[in-house]
Amino acid sequence: MLPNIYTKEEIEILREGGKILNNILRVVAQEAKVGVTLDTLNSLAEKLIKEGGGKPAFLNYKTSKFARPYPSSLCASVNDEVVHGVAKNNHRKLEEGDIVNLDLGFTYKGLITDKTLMVGIGKIKSEDINLIETTRLALEAGIKAVKSNKTTNDIGWAIEEVTKKRGFVVVRELGGHGVGRNVHEEPFIPNFKEGKSGIQLKEGMVIALEPIVTSGTAEIFLADDGHTYKTVDGTNCAQWEDTVLVTATGYEILTR
Repeated sequence: MLPNIYTKEEIEILREGGKILNNILRVVAQEAKVGVTLDTLNSLAEKLIKEGGGKPAFLNYKTSKFARPYPSSLCASVNDEVVHGVAKNNHRKLEEGDIVNLDLGFTYKGLITDKTLMVGIGKIKSEDINLIETTRLALEAGIKAVKSNKTTNDIGWAIEEVTKKRGFVVVRELGGHGVGRNVHEEPFIPNFKEGKSGIQLKEGMVIALEPIVTSGTAEIFLADDGHTYKTVDGTNCAQWEDTVLVTATGYEILTR
């Protein structure tokens, strides 16, 4: 299936929705503190989504990879949880030293944007500060590689170069993706340089870039809840994500 190309009218909706999503997620991140439960953060996200005139894109999302629809509006993945941590009805309290990945999809006027923020709870370890910063820098490098006629491989190479230089590794099983009419669309965007040439980027494509980085082996497994991925060796993981429009001259970040 070919990647979607979005019209000017659709891009304007995505632009508006992306700004609302950015504001929502930053409010949620401010409330991620010692003693706060993940369910509390999910409830706040749902409240803000409704006030913003949208719908949660992840709630009840179903793919062929998972036996059950995703039960939460907010993904909150703590420490060694890589992605898709279920926040709804999760009464785990955040603790001093935790790092948490807050991932939110927002449907606005029928179109979807996707964004992730990393939050350190209280005082965190220096190695986790480095992990979070490395992943953020990898995202910035990936975004700067976006341009019409470049490829998904150019993005992956830029992301992997940053992580390798700083002594970290990317999780290869997961990566970025097209987004807009659906939560996940073509193309898949690896966070490393593949052997093949990759998919060519074209003006009007909308993609979510999401480097997922760890200091360990980068091997992951699906937890018993059927949704959350965790690192096999128990090392912490970080992720940053933004939704980006491919333009004729480069890119526009829609979720900032």
